[in-house]
Amino acid sequence: MNKLTLAGTTTDPVILDELSKDEDFRVRWNVAVNLNTTPETLDYLSKDEDSEVRCGVAQNPNTSPETLDYLSRDKDPNVRSWVAQNPNTSPETLDYLSKDKDFIIRCNVAYNFNTSPEIIKQMSIDEKFNIVKLHIKNSPNCSLETWKYLSALEILESLNEKL
Repeated sequence: MNKLTLAGTTTDPVILDELSKDEDFRVRWNVAVNLNTTPETLDYLSKDEDSEVRCGVAQNPNTSPETLDYLSRDKDPNVRSWVAQNPNTSPETLDYLSKDKDFIIRCNVAYNFNTSPEIIKQMSIDEKFNIVKLHIKNSPNCSLETWKYLSALEILESLNEKL
């Protein structure tokens, strides 16, 4: 049996911890996405040189909010995008990511259930308004006030186009 097969969903966390130090990034990635991997091992892998491994850590639901906060500052936008989608990402980290230069990350923040209505409201004045607007309006945490505000802006935009 090879190391990639060992990193299955029933693998013991102790074995996964050993495999997290493997030289093959594919083995480390399999450990990063494994649901039996402990938060401690995921924290170790969050510092991996390979961005695919860090993406795996960022998407794992066992990753701690502290590790996700660390990854929210990753240079790779794909890693930050996975952090924005993770259900363990704290509201504070989502607030930080709501200002990310990458609009796709901001869209992912809008859909995260942990994003507060206040952050959603702040995001409603996004410079990439037409792209982010739909995500904000469909956010599970978009307040009625923000939804009405965005709808009114859409109507004004539509009227301006007709003039």
